Amino acid sequence: MYKSQIHLTVAAVVPRGEYFLCVEELSDGQTVINQPAGHVEAGESLLEAITRETYEETGWRVAPTWFLGITIYRSPQDGITYYRHSFICEPIAQALTRPPDPEIRRTVWLSFVELQAISTQLRSPMVLQTIVDYRAGRRFPLEIMRDCR
Repeated sequence: MYKSQIHLTVAAVVPRGEYFLCVEELSDGQTVINQPAGHVEAGESLLEAITRETYEETGWRVAPTWFLGITIYRSPQDGITYYRHSFICEPIAQALTRPPDPEIRRTVWLSFVELQAISTQLRSPMVLQTIVDYRAGRRFPLEIMRDCR
């Protein structure tokens, strides 16, 4: 039975040369590869969410530099619709070697070619699509968003 739920999420595309910061995580008992990503918490801005999620999942401090776009994805497993806001982030420093999120097995830097080769192990099609968008030069200024708190 499908859930009629929506989830507001963020994801970080963190390039370093030809490599991208990724996480190996557990999802429904399976080990998958994802970008640093997660849910926006109540009262949190999208920029606060992306810096927090990236730190919690990777131990990396990042600075969002561009807004990459919104991807909408309906999970075939449970019917949840994800509204994923992706950001291009600059890696600043790795503050922790062991991320605090217990579902994260490890942090890895993978190239686009490596991600293509393991596409069946990606958490969702959104992972590769955001890298494709990044490589195509897609980016919007962060000022496109307004926080009226």
